[in-house]
Amino acid sequence: MKVSHEKIDSLLPLYLTGELDPIEIEMVEKHLEDCKECRDTLDSFKSLSKTFQEEELQAPSPNLRLKFLEALETEKMSQGKIITMNKKSNNGLNFMVLGKIAAGFAILVTAFMMGKLYESKESELEYALLENEALKSKEMAMLSLMENQSASKRIQGVNFIEAFKAPDVEVLNALKDRMLLDQNTNVRIAAVEALSNFSDSELVKSAFITALETEKNPSVQIAIIKNLVRVQEKKATAPMKKLLELEETQPFIKEEIKKGLPQII
Repeated sequence: MKVSHEKIDSLLPLYLTGELDPIEIEMVEKHLEDCKECRDTLDSFKSLSKTFQEEELQAPSPNLRLKFLEALETEKMSQGKIITMNKKSNNGLNFMVLGKIAAGFAILVTAFMMGKLYESKESELEYALLENEALKSKEMAMLSLMENQSASKRIQGVNFIEAFKAPDVEVLNALKDRMLLDQNTNVRIAAVEALSNFSDSELVKSAFITALETEKNPSVQIAIIKNLVRVQEKKATAPMKKLLELEETQPFIKEEIKKGLPQII
C-alpha cells in the first residue's frame, strides 16, 4: 500500500523524536528511500535540532526555568490529547501535529533568546562590577597619594582625577583640602586645575570662593579667578572687590579682576 507524501511529511517530526510505533517507523523509512524531498525535510529538522543541542543556553533564573517547564508540560499535555483524538485522521494530523511542532520550536526559540539576553545582561553586570572595583582602587590610590609627604607624589595623586568622569564627594573634598591647605604652591595649583573640570558643582564653586578669600600666592589666585569668571559665579563678586581694595594685591591680579567682574555682574 502506497503511503501519501503528505502523510509521511507530517510524520517526520515524530520520527525524528522517536514517537512513532514500529509499523510507522518502517513505513517512513521505506518512503524515505525513494523520496528526496522528504529526506531533505528530515535533514532540515535534524539540522535545527542539532543547533539547539549544541547551543549552550543560559538559565536566566530559577523562576524563568520553572515557568518554561510549566509551559512545556502544558504544551505536551495538550499535544498528547490532540494526537490521541485525531491519530487516525490524516487531515487533522497533518495540521495539528505540525502546529504543535511549530509551537514547540517557538518555545525553544523563546528560551534560547531569553538565555542569550540573560547572558548579555550578565556580562554587562560583570563588566560594570569590575569597572566599579577598578574605580574604587584608583580612588584609594588617589587619596593615599594626596596624603604623601612628597609634593610630587601629592601632585601625582591630584592628577589621578583624570580617571574619574564623575568623582564622588570624598574625592572632591580631598582636592579641596589640597587647594586650601597644602603648603606647596604647585600642589595647590594642580588642585585648582583638577577642580576646574567640575566647576559646575556647588561644592567646587564654594571651595573656589573660600580659596580666593584666603589664598596669598598670585599664581594660585589668578587660576581661581579665571575659573570663577568662566562659570560666572556671582558670589565671587565680593571677594574679588576686596582684592581690588588691598594694597598687597598684585597689579596683574587687579587687572584680571577688572576684566572679569563685568562678565559676572
